[in-house]
Amino acid sequence: MSTAVKRHFLLVSDFDQTLSYNDSGLVLSEILGAQGFEEKVAGLARSNLVQQGAELSYLIRHDPDFRSVRREHLVEAGRRVRLRRDIPALTEFLARGVEGHAFSFYVASAAPREVIQSALEGIVPPENVFGTELDWDPASGEVRAIRRTVAGYGKVAVVEELEARHENPPDRTIYVGDGSSDVHVMLHVNNRHGFTIAVSENRMLARIARSTVLSESAFSIVVPILERIAGWPSERILDTFEAHGLTLQGWEKARTDRLTIEEAAPSPARDAA
Repeated sequence: MSTAVKRHFLLVSDFDQTLSYNDSGLVLSEILGAQGFEEKVAGLARSNLVQQGAELSYLIRHDPDFRSVRREHLVEAGRRVRLRRDIPALTEFLARGVEGHAFSFYVASAAPREVIQSALEGIVPPENVFGTELDWDPASGEVRAIRRTVAGYGKVAVVEELEARHENPPDRTIYVGDGSSDVHVMLHVNNRHGFTIAVSENRMLARIARSTVLSESAFSIVVPILERIAGWPSERILDTFEAHGLTLQGWEKARTDRLTIEEAAPSPARDAA
């Protein structure tokens, strides 16, 4: 790895179903014993009452089944969220950077910030997490207001805030998302010559994202970053995965990269060490 850093990139990722498998709202509803979460979200989407992605925040503030939410419920929901594999390997890779490229990694999601920080504790610094901010009543412990929601154009605001903080040009922003709530921010990043990665087969994103990667591993987004941004050949990318104890068992290259990643068996030399 070269120590001469030439270009700095912001990498901003969604959370629900991008870094995780579970929708944090569904996990929270199970903790509370609230029924019909998915039906309520679908109803809010049809009514266009709230920005897409902000449905859970609306329910926490207005739905009787969610009025009992306390901060500890959100922390517990974060602990129960099932994360995608290899997130620590991804954050380590980004922190180290590669020849001529440095990365700052942030998470921006409409999920409550307490949920995301709890889920990624010890992996992503809490100050690098942007989520919906709730105002808690100090006497009752209830949510009395929503200070900020990172949904829809809220994600655009986060991206612009981070670009200003790092004095980073827009063409060095990378955004990773999975669903329709990421459309606004992906269009914004693309329009300013940044790079967007979809991690699902969502039809709307398929027409927008510069690259789509389907994998069980969060480390998979390294492939289009190294290939399309750093200009690395496939052989060198494979070597990078092996250096992180991972092997690419399947790489179906089309417009969508389908990856199967497993932990590599320790080599005899590594065992001896």
